[in-house]
Amino acid sequence: MISNQAGISNQAEISGSSQAPEGLLRYLEGVAGMGRGQRRLVLLLSQLGDFDSLEYAQALVPVLPQLASAGISILAIAIGDEAGRQRFCAFTGFPPDRLVVTAEPELHRDLGLYAGLTVLGGPWPNLLLMCAGIGSPGTLAEVLRGYTGDRQAPQRIADDETVQAGPLPPIQGSFFALAGGKGFQRPFELATLRLRNMAEVMAHWRTYVPSENHLTQRGGTFLLDEGDALLYSYKDRGILGFSATMARPLSFLDPYLA
Repeated sequence: MISNQAGISNQAEISGSSQAPEGLLRYLEGVAGMGRGQRRLVLLLSQLGDFDSLEYAQALVPVLPQLASAGISILAIAIGDEAGRQRFCAFTGFPPDRLVVTAEPELHRDLGLYAGLTVLGGPWPNLLLMCAGIGSPGTLAEVLRGYTGDRQAPQRIADDETVQAGPLPPIQGSFFALAGGKGFQRPFELATLRLRNMAEVMAHWRTYVPSENHLTQRGGTFLLDEGDALLYSYKDRGILGFSATMARPLSFLDPYLA
């Protein structure tokens, strides 16, 4: 395992034989449809208003029918409250019955997920440092990728789609084709989607983030088999790092959706 400067391991592992964490199994016992005997995808999200939470949910929504066909039940657990849960699901399209919210990240702590940088007093200074890449490896590179494009990533906006991103006028998807081509993530394409997410959160900040105590908390991903063994796990190591393969964040699911 490779550790970042905050001492948190950068890990994406395919287990298959190791048992899922006891704390996670205890939690799932109390959730309908998430018990032993089926494959389960469990997401520990950060704040509902976090870039990572929104992007992860938006990436998953299109593949939910495939997950269901493959017999994989899904549950997301995020930091927030009921008003935020409703707003988040309405904006992202994530199913409300598959999202649980909690005011305190107790399960995050129990599973050893990265609480974020704590070198300065208060969550905001530490969050700003993480946005600058301190204690948050990969963040600056991922921000840059949103602006420069990525030929290894899929196209994000259809030519006939119109995107309303914050203060910008409505942008037609065909604009990105003129700027960079088709069939891959074009320059500014991902950055535009992130701006749209940011505009949504800023306009409803207290709904998405009722408490700022856990702004730096990161999340994790756990894929369990029918017998509670880990098929895959990943612990986020920084902002905009909810996947080990951000160009194709759901590639870990490929072997199970084929």
